[in-house]
Amino acid sequence: MTVAPTHNAVRTPPEPITLGQAFWVWLRIAVLSFGGPAGQIAVMHRILVDEKRWIGEQRFLHALNYCMLLPGPEAQQLATYIGWLMHRTKGGIVAGVLFVLPGAIAIMALSWVYVLYGQVGIVSALFFGLKCAVLAVVLQAVMRIGGRALKATPARALATAAFILIFFVGAPFPVIVLGAGLIGWWSARRGGTAFRGGGHGASKGMVVADADTLLGEDLPAHALPTWGQTIRTALVWLALWLLPVATLLTALGPDDVFSRIATFFSTMAMVTFGGAYAVLAYVAQQAVDQYHWLAPKEMLDGLGMAETTPGPLIMVLQFVGFLGAYRDAGALPPLLAGTLGGLLATWVTFVPCFLWIFLGAPFIERLRGNAAVAGALSAITAAVVGVGLNLAVWFALHTLFRATTPIAAGPVRFDAPILASIDPVALMLAGGAAGALFGLRAGVVTTLLGTSAASLALHGLGIVT
Repeated sequence: MTVAPTHNAVRTPPEPITLGQAFWVWLRIAVLSFGGPAGQIAVMHRILVDEKRWIGEQRFLHALNYCMLLPGPEAQQLATYIGWLMHRTKGGIVAGVLFVLPGAIAIMALSWVYVLYGQVGIVSALFFGLKCAVLAVVLQAVMRIGGRALKATPARALATAAFILIFFVGAPFPVIVLGAGLIGWWSARRGGTAFRGGGHGASKGMVVADADTLLGEDLPAHALPTWGQTIRTALVWLALWLLPVATLLTALGPDDVFSRIATFFSTMAMVTFGGAYAVLAYVAQQAVDQYHWLAPKEMLDGLGMAETTPGPLIMVLQFVGFLGAYRDAGALPPLLAGTLGGLLATWVTFVPCFLWIFLGAPFIERLRGNAAVAGALSAITAAVVGVGLNLAVWFALHTLFRATTPIAAGPVRFDAPILASIDPVALMLAGGAAGALFGLRAGVVTTLLGTSAASLALHGLGIVT
């Protein structure tokens, strides 16, 4: 009789590593982090769990669950969390900063190219192709998350309600997410199983047990903080985040573009739950419709940049801040103002991420296996599917149609497409990108580059101007 091999065979835990050695691993993760949060989390899982065995499967998912409940980019926060687990605060800073740095440099360089050469035909055609492909990429992300999150009827109902509320009624995004989290928490507390899921990062391969990893199963000493340590952590990171905002408000006044960038993106850092695509749906509408920092097609161009560069998709906020300050530079040279605006948006977006991790992670480490927290997470993920669908529809309206018309009837308010204004070239390129992603199983970066190349070819033929 043959005995099937077990996937949980005990292995010798890996040797401890220094922060200097970990630096190069975090840098490798950063430069490979393409494809949105799902792809970035998959890269971290493959390297940290399967390859390096720094952290086990269950501990990885527990950290991910906490990060998905936080406002901001969950992949960057997950890197910060694991870096903190391994090498305390210094490790968290190294992991979190490296995760952002390559994308920040790339987006800043592309922002300069965009404002200096964006009206040149070949550059315009390049971004036109990116914009068309982004529509397919967002739709794929919504379907991928939905496939995992909407396995039960209550989850599907929650996603549908979220879409209706945000698209047709304009309900505030934070209210939708908070309501979904409370529903999931209440359901789990009552023993319900409607909202159960594993987030983005569940592994289908060999399970790496926590006991067989570098971190093991025990709580590290720095996960047992005193109240004094907690207060000091809060004060330091709140000062790093809010003192620059207060300084700008005091020195320049609330109506200055830099003050508005600081306050708007600081607000986003507190309320944008549910992942990058949900965040971008809200930011795009506010930055375009309320602040008029950029046009809808420019928001799509920025997301195309973020999709084709490493790091969090939320790095598109740097592009938004860049354009806002560039176009309202005051006495500063526009390029300098744009650079400062982009860096300011990045600072107030990501500094709070370190605050949430360093303040909350020591307490969350003690909640591994909490069913109520898992229920809240799964319900939020279901609602995010509906919010992400809103983003896909918003992008489609501004990509495939040259004009829309507002519809208002009681509480219902939305933009409807004017069918006669459809752009056949955009439709063809977006359809080709969807075919590559769904039919050929091409990667995100390959699809974006291929669609941009097709747009450049059409530009050479005089079809795309």
